[in-house]
Amino acid sequence: MEIKPGRMVYLGYGKYWRSDAIVGLKPIDEERGPGRRTEVYTATLDRPIVASRSEGAILRDMAVATEEEFRIREAQEAMGDLLDGLEEVPDVLRRMLSTEAYFDVSAWVRRLRTLLKTESVEGQQDQSELFE
Repeated sequence: MEIKPGRMVYLGYGKYWRSDAIVGLKPIDEERGPGRRTEVYTATLDRPIVASRSEGAILRDMAVATEEEFRIREAQEAMGDLLDGLEEVPDVLRRMLSTEAYFDVSAWVRRLRTLLKTESVEGQQDQSELFE
């Protein structure tokens, strides 16, 4: 596998690191499911950095992703962070934003969820709407 040098890799939690300075990845399975967080070992730090992304996602960004795929994933990560923030907006502030700035937080939350929704496995029916 060839690491693309000089590429900034998003680790999550607002952290970026150069692809050629990352020397090791170790998934964190304790207290979380697999594929959730990763310890990232670098050439310049004594301790690993805790990343909110899986080791597979980080590795893809370091080596195999084309620039376009890299930008798409970066935009998806940013939309996910924005969605997380908008979901935390209290109802009082949502009403104020709607009334004073004509900004509908709930509509944007729905729109971002739709954009970020992963495709269901072919042949498997999505029944999540039955329980809403």
